[in-house]
Amino acid sequence: MSETMRFEDLLERDGRLVFTNKGVSMMPLLRQDRDLMIIDRKGIVPIKKYDAVLFTRPGVTGRGAYVLHRILRVNGDGSYYIVGDNCYTGETVPEERILGVLTGVVRDGKQIAMDSPGMKLYVRLWAAHPRFRQAVHWPRSVASRCWHGLRRLVGIERR
Repeated sequence: MSETMRFEDLLERDGRLVFTNKGVSMMPLLRQDRDLMIIDRKGIVPIKKYDAVLFTRPGVTGRGAYVLHRILRVNGDGSYYIVGDNCYTGETVPEERILGVLTGVVRDGKQIAMDSPGMKLYVRLWAAHPRFRQAVHWPRSVASRCWHGLRRLVGIERR
């Protein structure tokens, strides 16, 4: 993408973006540098609770960042409470900062629609419950820290 073509420009021109992601905030839904995201411009598809949306996050330098996270709540003022599928805390995002909605993922050459029964089940069981995810991750995190600490203690692993 050229310096002058922003995601906003591409969505306005084509109505759709297809690209890979950077980061792990949407795991296990998206695998970094491996899966393709299909994002349709807002207005083409309605924005609703549990959608994964592409939005802009203002930056300190003024440039900002593009973020794809999931809507967990629609607030009374029309803003959205948004959290990554691999995150425990979220942020409130006004509607005007939302650019598009994730409508599909291409994994290993196969397209998965976000409105498929499997994706709906994933959202209801995993993505919609950050506290549940935290409870699942906590024992694994503690076990991992203990394992690596033990390895360092016996000299198998160096810092």
